[in-house]
Amino acid sequence: MAMAKREEGKKVNSNINVTPMVDVMLVLLIIFMVITPMLQKGVSVDLAKVNSPAAMPDADKEDALIVAVMRDGKLFFGNDRIEADQLTQKIKDRIANRVDKRVYVRADARAKYGSVVDVVDNVRAAGVDDLGLLTDQRKNANPQAPPPPAAGGIQ
Repeated sequence: MAMAKREEGKKVNSNINVTPMVDVMLVLLIIFMVITPMLQKGVSVDLAKVNSPAAMPDADKEDALIVAVMRDGKLFFGNDRIEADQLTQKIKDRIANRVDKRVYVRADARAKYGSVVDVVDNVRAAGVDDLGLLTDQRKNANPQAPPPPAAGGIQ
């Protein structure tokens, strides 16, 4: 009597099939590329660059009051386009029931100085004492280079 011998062990494939994993990773990459621009709150503004900005983590909160000054002088309160004469009343309405009466200004680096000053005046007229000007960190091309001389100074 002969014993039947199974030959299934010879057919086992021990190679890892990475094609499904690559497909999943590609789909995830596409999803993140589409979703990431939508995560930015408010209006896109080219902020002024400074050497040592102060950290303002509260500006990233959901309920932060942010006024954006665009390059062409347009104003946005959150995502809503408003006129300069409406700004004071809108801020008064929003801070009426709040404990934290802080407003952040995101001004474009090329916005007119007068536009930014008008926004700051309107925010102060609304009764806000704590005002934050949002900026970006300047990237030094040469970190060992000395800082530029002060304006108006003679060396």
